[in-house]
Amino acid sequence: MQKSNSYLGTEPVGKLLLKLAIPTVLAQIINMLYSVVDRIFIGHIPVTGGLALTGIGVCAPIIYFLSAIAALISYGSSAKASMSMGSNDYPQAEKIMGNTASLLVVVSIIETALTLIAARPMLLLFGASSETIEYAVSYVNIYVIGSLFVSLTLGLNTFITAQGFAKISMLTVVIGAVCNIVLDPIFIYGFDMGVKGAALATVISQAVSAVWVVLFLCGKKTVLRLRSVNFKPDFKLMLPCIALGLSPFIMQSTESLLNIAFNSSLLKYGGDTAVGAMTILSTVMHCTFLVLMGLTQGAQPIISYNFGGRNPQRVKGTFRLLLIISLIFTVCIWILIMLCPNSIASLLTSNVELRDFAAWALRIYCAGFIVLGIQTACQQTFIGIGNAKSSIFLAILRKLILLIPLIYILPNFFEDKVFAVYLAEPVADVIAVATTATLFFFQFRKAMKKISE
Repeated sequence: MQKSNSYLGTEPVGKLLLKLAIPTVLAQIINMLYSVVDRIFIGHIPVTGGLALTGIGVCAPIIYFLSAIAALISYGSSAKASMSMGSNDYPQAEKIMGNTASLLVVVSIIETALTLIAARPMLLLFGASSETIEYAVSYVNIYVIGSLFVSLTLGLNTFITAQGFAKISMLTVVIGAVCNIVLDPIFIYGFDMGVKGAALATVISQAVSAVWVVLFLCGKKTVLRLRSVNFKPDFKLMLPCIALGLSPFIMQSTESLLNIAFNSSLLKYGGDTAVGAMTILSTVMHCTFLVLMGLTQGAQPIISYNFGGRNPQRVKGTFRLLLIISLIFTVCIWILIMLCPNSIASLLTSNVELRDFAAWALRIYCAGFIVLGIQTACQQTFIGIGNAKSSIFLAILRKLILLIPLIYILPNFFEDKVFAVYLAEPVADVIAVATTATLFFFQFRKAMKKISE
């Protein structure tokens, strides 16, 4: 007899959102530790810590892109699986999950091989200098060998969340993060491996998480189970899932392009110190976005399940609550950044020059963060209700249409070129949020009317 997660359509929305969102947010907070702990330990390596930290920052485009591929394959797939469960079609949901698993394996093997071949020229293109390139190459060559584990952990864990097992999903991240925290100082300092040790600790940690995810999805407690019969590719089934995953893919993969644009411009105008500061800025932004993503991942199963079950009131109620919580969070983080930039920067580096420069840049770069709760709640709700076109457009708008061009345009209007490069971020944020709110108002009403009929 097929297990059910029908409580997604019956429990009070507020209670249910807290039940699902708290574990996913905690998971994302813990997930921050993967990158933050690496950077804290690396940034405090005696003498070479500043250059090593900058080298790790240059690797960010590759790491973001690998995560983006997993998001492309899995985010839309897990949303479609939730809709199928809402329509009581559990065999279809299992087939989607099986196809996702096999696709993640194949793609991760290909991307590992390509990255190992082209790592050095890519890193030089991404802003590595003659002083930081060796640190970057050493880190990324080890990291990509474990990309299979990263893909399986990120990709399949979304299906655990989609079924409403938020605590199990959180444990996936906790297990990996704890391993990483324990292994980092052992490899970096104990074995004197430096950045190689940080990369190796991350790979081992992700491997442990991947085993945990697969064992759970093959076990008896899950609603959807991994079955070999569902591994055979069905492209007709998967193409709509991948189309729905294009938005999170664009959001994450364009982080790679953003890092290239920021790092190349900052290297030109401000040198290694400005690039190193960008590593700190992007870490802060990445960490805060992870929490926002945790909130939306907690809401997504409720939105998708009830959209598939044609229950507009529960969809609207979930979105309203998600929007309020997201806004409260971004306002609080904005206040913290504005008041304590030096303390935040000092967490990631003991280099006084780099710390002071990053503290100055933080206030500029994060000035528009206060309204990003609107952007995230609306954009992720579009994914939850299967509106791929609007979600893709909004993902393209903020980064490709607005932010990247502004990085190159604004320095022409300011004497302080480095200030102008950092200013591109808040300018793009404000314009994107205004556009998103307007589009969402019309499209969401249209979608709710459709499922009411």
